Amino acid sequence: MHQMNDLRRIDLNLLVILDALLNEQHVTRAAERLHLSQPAVSHALARLRDLLDDPLLVRAGASLVPTPRALELTAPLAEALAQVQSLLAPNTFDPATAKRTFRLAMSDYGAAIVLPGLIRTLRREAPGIDLQISHGSREGMLDGVLNGDIDVAAGVFPEMPNELRSTALFEEHYACLVDRHSLPADAVLDLPSYLARPHVLLEMRGSGTPEIERALTTLRERRRVAISLPHWSVAPQFISGTDLILTVASRGLRDIDESSLIVIPPPFHIPSFTFVLVWHKRRGGDQALNWLNAQIERAAGDIDWRPFSKTTHKDSP
Repeated sequence: MHQMNDLRRIDLNLLVILDALLNEQHVTRAAERLHLSQPAVSHALARLRDLLDDPLLVRAGASLVPTPRALELTAPLAEALAQVQSLLAPNTFDPATAKRTFRLAMSDYGAAIVLPGLIRTLRREAPGIDLQISHGSREGMLDGVLNGDIDVAAGVFPEMPNELRSTALFEEHYACLVDRHSLPADAVLDLPSYLARPHVLLEMRGSGTPEIERALTTLRERRRVAISLPHWSVAPQFISGTDLILTVASRGLRDIDESSLIVIPPPFHIPSFTFVLVWHKRRGGDQALNWLNAQIERAAGDIDWRPFSKTTHKDSP
């Protein structure tokens, strides 16, 4: 009975406000996110501080910094709210009438593969569903799924916490992109030729391509990186008319201009990798998210993919 009395003291709306405050770390932004007035959120924060006997958020300049107690509450609070939302959700999900915003995390490579088909499906079958797309390091995307900031992430995640669930979208291989005229038809892109060229490296902090470097280290070789950048979409433009070479996941090269560029196999073995979709196990009962995940799987599977150009060099491996 004592526990029931404690529960009666708790207004569920206070937990929703606390979740927004912990995410925004700013009273005004939390109020805007919840469509409440700033005084209402400030009053709720005061009640939360009294209820939990902790300052929860302390001022540091223009922001509010969570206390250690607040940081401990962040993940359990997000999980509890998700479970309540799932409990109160209707038994059936109708994409045609649903109103929902989903937060997706993926690299621009993942966005190029998944989003075009997914967005066409949403506009046709679920026009009331909105998407917020973000990107970050592998670790950052997984942290976002864990703490509830992200609904689903797509990427390459060699290691995942036990709290997360995943499904494979496709198996991917590496390919090389070179200027068609820099490699005569009777030439071979062998390992010495590969290493003699300057390279373009796609690298975001925490999300580089260590697979390529590890493969070269196995051969006791190194390549010269002339350009390092975090933007996938612009990289192929650097190759045309130059001696540069780009070694990347092959699906990202499916729309290149074959009149000036050619996609060929690497002259050494680079292990393939699995591109996966990741969500939190606490969201397993969310029918809307399950439907969205199925559409992402379908969009990734619909890619018309061929690993190399139609006219690869006859001596290429």
